[in-house]
Amino acid sequence: MILNSTLTRFGVTGVLATATHTLVMVAFVEWLEVSPVFAVIPAFLAALLVSYVFNYRWTFKASAPHRIMLPRFLLVALNGLMLNLLIIYWVVDVANYWYGYGLILVVIIVPLITFALSKFWVFLKDEAP
Repeated sequence: MILNSTLTRFGVTGVLATATHTLVMVAFVEWLEVSPVFAVIPAFLAALLVSYVFNYRWTFKASAPHRIMLPRFLLVALNGLMLNLLIIYWVVDVANYWYGYGLILVVIIVPLITFALSKFWVFLKDEAP
């Protein structure tokens, strides 16, 4: 079955995390009238929770303890957050474009980098106890 592929599972997890990120960001910007740059933070944190749970349990079927996997995941995620903030800041505050253009860049660039780091460092199979 196609869902047995790690890349496919990562993609499905990514879609769920991206949808979470997008919905939370749009809600903060449009309903709560929060600046897009600041709306990235709650959006990112909500997506982070979805991403870790699904990637640990389903995508990579990790067996190493959370004390090993979670700090690595958080480091990768924080780097993703910084990239996310930089992209939104540049698009909105520097280039003066609509935040949606930045969001499009974010949902393309950040997941690609995150997959590579997750597969080859965060959820390594030989890290199991």
